[in-house]
Amino acid sequence: MARLRSRQSRGFTLIELMIVISMILILVSIAIPAYRQSILHAKEGVLRQNLFTLRSLISQYTLDKQKAPQSLDDLVSAGYIKQIPNDPMTGKPDWEAVQEDTISSPDQQETGIWDVKSSSSGVSSDGTAYNTW
Repeated sequence: MARLRSRQSRGFTLIELMIVISMILILVSIAIPAYRQSILHAKEGVLRQNLFTLRSLISQYTLDKQKAPQSLDDLVSAGYIKQIPNDPMTGKPDWEAVQEDTISSPDQQETGIWDVKSSSSGVSSDGTAYNTW
């Protein structure tokens, strides 16, 4: 009788294993979308910060030099920024520079870049296109 009992209590039954595996699958199916959403929100936060920084540097350059930069590389060569940051949505430093068509201040001598936008054609979590930010 003792031998029979020890054989029965050695391992898990198939039903017990299936229940545990199904519970793990349910937890994973909940966790993966939440993880992907948090990654997307982090990328959007980095995009907003990069746009704010680039726009601020363009403004500082324009005020200091009395002319707008002709390209984003002018910000690097003038020492305003070490390197052009990557667009987190495309993974490359391929920002869309918006050229101004008029001179915005009396001290400014020529036109140049006045804004920068993402070159991504994707749509954000709030429904707006990244290239409209």
